[in-house]
Amino acid sequence: MAKFLDYNPDQAYLLPPSVRDVLGSGHLCFFVRRVVAKLNLDVFRNEYGEEGGPAYAPEMLVSVWLYAYALGLTSSRRLEQRIREDLAFRYLAGGAAPDYWTLNAFRRRHAKGLNDLFTRVVELARASGLGKLGHVAIDSTRIAANASRNRIDTEQALRNARARIRREIRRWQKQCDADDPNEGAGSEVGSEALRRLEQQLERIPERLERLHKSGLKRVSRTDPDSRFLRERGGYALGYTATLAVSEDHLIVAQQVTQDTNDNQTLVAMVDRVEQQCGQRLRQVSGDSGFFSLENLKVLEEREIDAYVPDSNLARWLNRGGRLRQRTSDPAHRRMRRKLRSPAGRRIYQRRKAIVEPVFGVLKQQRGLRQFARRGLPHVAVEWALAATAFNLTRIWRAR
Repeated sequence: MAKFLDYNPDQAYLLPPSVRDVLGSGHLCFFVRRVVAKLNLDVFRNEYGEEGGPAYAPEMLVSVWLYAYALGLTSSRRLEQRIREDLAFRYLAGGAAPDYWTLNAFRRRHAKGLNDLFTRVVELARASGLGKLGHVAIDSTRIAANASRNRIDTEQALRNARARIRREIRRWQKQCDADDPNEGAGSEVGSEALRRLEQQLERIPERLERLHKSGLKRVSRTDPDSRFLRERGGYALGYTATLAVSEDHLIVAQQVTQDTNDNQTLVAMVDRVEQQCGQRLRQVSGDSGFFSLENLKVLEEREIDAYVPDSNLARWLNRGGRLRQRTSDPAHRRMRRKLRSPAGRRIYQRRKAIVEPVFGVLKQQRGLRQFARRGLPHVAVEWALAATAFNLTRIWRAR
């Protein structure tokens, strides 16, 4: 009897007739394919005209990208490689092999359609019994931009750069005037250097104007839409990504902003939840970053049971001790009374258990600590894809 099984990787036939024989019928890729088949993708198809050659089917590209984000894969170059090598990706691609340019162009071209996918998947989840609007927890996190912290424009730095470039131009002009006319190579090098310096000088006013329009003291050159945002341990160059999560850990609303604080986002996120779900929100919680007197008054007027502490109350809830700073505003006093009660504290403590695990999966498990693309519209598509893929896996596991 032979001790080992036959080993022949060069044989002509290695794969089974059906991918399910290897992956199993319950694999995530088959679930993604079934969900995408149910979605209305006319918004993608309508973007293509009759002219030109045939394009890849939107169903294929949507399926591939959703499955990629479910695995934490955001690079189009890495995705191209995985489509050639990974059996699940090969199944979703239907045997096609789109290159990275095609994959990235689809993600760039169909921002509206990819954002609409999030709404469609939330509707499917709610139809299956998930996403019940009992207690909705709202929270935000900072995600780094695809930009260097060292390539920053400030007004003083731009003025210094302009003076330095002018000095370099004068130096090269003198050197070119002093060169031997018979030394052609030297004059060509000088002319090329002068041309590059003049181009850099021409861009200085545009960069100054962009800085002034932003109203900021410093702007990234590689991603002008990104902002320096405060977080634990210092400042991050990036964006503020916000989620609203239901009690059963379904993302019911999401957005990306440039906001340096969260209190401007709370009411907008409540509106998004009600718009996505087609239902009034009854109870919402958020940390002290979302607190403002205006927010409390708006939520009270809309009869939403809110649990949003001010910074002093949040410190007392987390660490105990003595609550400082009295307040004269009636809405503020009512919020403090509610959160100091045993029932209010229990509800507020549920906030972390609802929303923090979702951020943990997205940032730690799926590696979404930095956006792959640049510009607010493009990173918003990335965040929407990540949230949609999370919801798909949530539905898949809840079956």
